[in-house]
Amino acid sequence: MSRLRVFIAVDPGKAIRSRCVALQDTLARSADRVRWEKPENIHVTLLFLGDVDERDLLPVCKAFSAVCAEQGAFPVSVESVGCFPNLQRPRTIWAGIGMGAAELVALHDALERPLIDLGCYRREERQFKPHLTLGRVKGDGMSYQLTMALTKQLQWRGGESVIDTVQVMSSELTSDGPLYSVVSTAKLRSQ
Repeated sequence: MSRLRVFIAVDPGKAIRSRCVALQDTLARSADRVRWEKPENIHVTLLFLGDVDERDLLPVCKAFSAVCAEQGAFPVSVESVGCFPNLQRPRTIWAGIGMGAAELVALHDALERPLIDLGCYRREERQFKPHLTLGRVKGDGMSYQLTMALTKQLQWRGGESVIDTVQVMSSELTSDGPLYSVVSTAKLRSQ
């Protein structure tokens, strides 16, 4: 039986992705050691399941759909820029979620329990913080220029959209970066 690398995500919408790409372009002028996410790969990861047996995908998708049917659609705003773990030792550059962050956390928490029960997910030790990954810093440290560029963008605004669908995605790692495919989509309840 083959295995797929699986995660659950929400798409922020085309307009927000376009603004994120413009932000990446701005930051890239000051960064030479960052691998930027491709526009089509910009999303909010709710849960990363890792390698899942193909035979377990149907139960995962059923549990995922049942949870999503109980959750209402909600608006989100994408705003601010930051780094994990911090600006002094950045590994991941991200755009944050303002409005809708609590709803994304609630959706994450609602999805977590049935997937743990199925044995397809292990709770992470760190607290879930909704964000859109913009890029990953290669190597150690970061240039002073990039630190300054990020500092100038701390109040950046990426716009608003409505989250009304959630996706189970598969990820194939390639030398050109990950290739994502939609495995299943579920609608959130209309408000």
